[in-house]
Amino acid sequence: MEVVVVESPNKVKTINKYLGRNYKVLASFGHVRDLPAKDGSVQPDNDFSMSWEVDGPSSKRLTDIAKAVKESDGLILATDPDREGEAISWHVLEVLKQKRALKDKPVKRVVFNSITKQAVLDAMANPRDIDPPLVDAYLARRALDYLVGFSLSPVLWRKLPGARSAGRVQSVALRFVCDRESEIERFIREDYWQVAAILGTPRNESFEARLTAFEGKKLQKLDISSQEQADDIKSMLDGATFKALSVEAKPTKRNPAPPFTTSTLQQAASSRLGFSAARTMQVAQRLYEGVDIGGETTGLITYMRTDGVQMAPEAINAARSAILKDFGDRYLPEKPRFYSTKAKNAQEAHEAIRPADFSRTPASIRQYVDADQFKLYDMIWKRAIASQMQPAEIERTTVEVEAVNGARAANLRAVGSVIRFDGFIAAYTEQKDDDAEDEENRRLPEIRTGESLSRQAINVTRHTTEPPPRYTEASFIKKMEELGIGRPSTYVATLKTLEDRDYVKIEQRRLIPQAKGRLVTAFLESFFEHYVEYDFTASLEEKLDEISDGRLAWKEVLRDFWRDFSKAIEDIKELRITDVLEALNEDLAPLIFPEREDGSNPRVCPKCGTGTLSLRLGRNGAFIGCSNYPECNYTRQFGAAGINGDGTAVEEGDKALGKDPYTGEEITLKSGRFGPYVQRGEGKEAKRASLPKGWSPDTIDHEKALALLSLPRDVGKHPETGKMISAGIGRYGPFVLHDGAYANLESIEDVFTVGLNRAVSVIAEKQSKGKGGRNGGTPAALKDLGPHPDGDGNVTVRDGRYGPYVNYGKVNATLPRGKDPQSVTMDEALTLIAEKAAKGGNGKKPARKAAAKKPAARKKA
Repeated sequence: MEVVVVESPNKVKTINKYLGRNYKVLASFGHVRDLPAKDGSVQPDNDFSMSWEVDGPSSKRLTDIAKAVKESDGLILATDPDREGEAISWHVLEVLKQKRALKDKPVKRVVFNSITKQAVLDAMANPRDIDPPLVDAYLARRALDYLVGFSLSPVLWRKLPGARSAGRVQSVALRFVCDRESEIERFIREDYWQVAAILGTPRNESFEARLTAFEGKKLQKLDISSQEQADDIKSMLDGATFKALSVEAKPTKRNPAPPFTTSTLQQAASSRLGFSAARTMQVAQRLYEGVDIGGETTGLITYMRTDGVQMAPEAINAARSAILKDFGDRYLPEKPRFYSTKAKNAQEAHEAIRPADFSRTPASIRQYVDADQFKLYDMIWKRAIASQMQPAEIERTTVEVEAVNGARAANLRAVGSVIRFDGFIAAYTEQKDDDAEDEENRRLPEIRTGESLSRQAINVTRHTTEPPPRYTEASFIKKMEELGIGRPSTYVATLKTLEDRDYVKIEQRRLIPQAKGRLVTAFLESFFEHYVEYDFTASLEEKLDEISDGRLAWKEVLRDFWRDFSKAIEDIKELRITDVLEALNEDLAPLIFPEREDGSNPRVCPKCGTGTLSLRLGRNGAFIGCSNYPECNYTRQFGAAGINGDGTAVEEGDKALGKDPYTGEEITLKSGRFGPYVQRGEGKEAKRASLPKGWSPDTIDHEKALALLSLPRDVGKHPETGKMISAGIGRYGPFVLHDGAYANLESIEDVFTVGLNRAVSVIAEKQSKGKGGRNGGTPAALKDLGPHPDGDGNVTVRDGRYGPYVNYGKVNATLPRGKDPQSVTMDEALTLIAEKAAKGGNGKKPARKAAAKKPAARKKA
């Protein structure tokens, strides 16, 4: 019997079934060791020795693996087919050596790109050793990330209180998000006009032609810059005669795009399906690990962390067979198509993302998958099929038109396209911007060279230039790939880190850099510019690639980097805080000192009128203060506008909302250590109310503040008990309360609008379900993740008295703070359950032993 180690517990049963009784498959649950988050985990002065730590749950799993290996004939490491997977196999092997579990037993490394029986059996028939250069590249990357984080972050904490930390890749990614915001702030809008004519042919068919030249001068986009100029051109065209100077029909071909990589999959899922990058990878993971089809778990796609664009020869042949069957021989090229990536620093060791079996059409698997899985699989299947199909044949027609009015002349152009043969478009086509789509779909009528055209209308439209858009998750990932500053496995993690550190906020699918993030970026650009340069970070990634190819020694790369980086760290330690603030005042001027409507100097203190505003650093982070302090105590939160609606200064980031109509006390929006809140009055007697989840400080007005401060609200007396029902917002969300019993409301808004009848119904519904939620019992499942791979029963996500948790049998494991219950994956749930079980089953504290009774006093005789 041989022991097989995989990463995910979801694969265990499936692979064990494929391999049979002579194998025992165990899961590592991802990484088993990591560098402790403390100084000294990487020691540059000791030839970059690294200290690894095994956490509690991993220790138990490794013990189980070691025990199984001792009783086995050999070890097969079958972790994922990427660098991280190679590193996990290396870690497992190193721990087993330390435990002396191997002795002289053979160790093999196998990789499979899809979880199908054939792929697994082929992999087992072709084992190899662990790849040392791949492990070295992992060690170098991990050491670099650690050294940057644990050297640069303390500098940030000292020089920029409130800043969280900095990272090698995250800091560069944050920089281009902040750079885009600066572009938007500097952008100056310009008005321009476009002129188009609706013309008719002698056969009574009409089309649109746009002005391209006027009186011998070619017109660029912004050349018509006033209404007067546009009106003059319109007047000339209104009296002009029109003639078709030339008609050119040019056949073109559009070739299909390659199959998906991690980056292009995330981008397409965002634009076509509205999926976040994290959601895309979670759904793809489930498709890769497999779904139950006809009683057997079957992997539907190949491994989804890749930047390769090529498919295996057997997959190409299968795709060509599917094209012949589903579309016909006209859609099948004579020879297979081969692709090479254009992405910077791409690693093409792995296949592109494709169906594991092209005969499994989207329609055939629909009944076995959920809606998200179907949408993503449908897109992957169609894109992979399209990549091997004939090009689309398009006829692009361009008509040049001359307009003459006396001595004045103008030129116009009409463009249209006709798809003569749809080719790969029959299966899949990329989404384009509206203008490109309109031009491709616009069909022109028959127009003959030299014929006269009738004028039907002259249309003049005014437009305004727009600043470059903020990055979406899709364009953010595309930019990372273009710059070569990340790898497929890092895109989602990098974005999440920026969000978690409050450096970036995502609103309406756009990335908005926060004040804290811009402060960190400005600091790094001013004093660590070399280390946040795009080319420097990309060149470091290239060196890591050379290590993985065996062309560079990993410790040489570390020595070269550390020599210069450690010197830069020492230099910055000598900087005075005043030097730092002066540089940031200049770099962040548009954010810190926005222009005022009256045109006055934005750096003059609005309170005293004589002091100069400047960035200052306090215990809780950055703020804007007056140079006349302490005589003038004007301050405002970093990034805030600084002036109330009545023209008075905003004190310490507060925002005056008006007075309470009953008490006459001032109502203020404030920011505290636990987030924003509203306050009525001052001192210890002041009434305060935190902003509910989902309410932004920007949306709080006088009316909303009054509503919050009025809570809890009396709804009315219960018709049966005569006791008051109240509505409020508590630690666990909105509720109604009656006679000591709570019942949840669906939304925050319900707290302010719920009437007596509805409140009574909600309470009755809660009572009919029995005790649960706040009062004990088992709440209904928010999400069913499916059967546990190692036992009977399903793993579910539930909402309990102390927040959302995952449940399996009698084990309840609380979700990390801020984790969306709907985003929990099976892997995450199993890890939490295993950790909880390791601490003692269902996590309940052991009952306190009763104190031993003192012996009764002996009676005196």
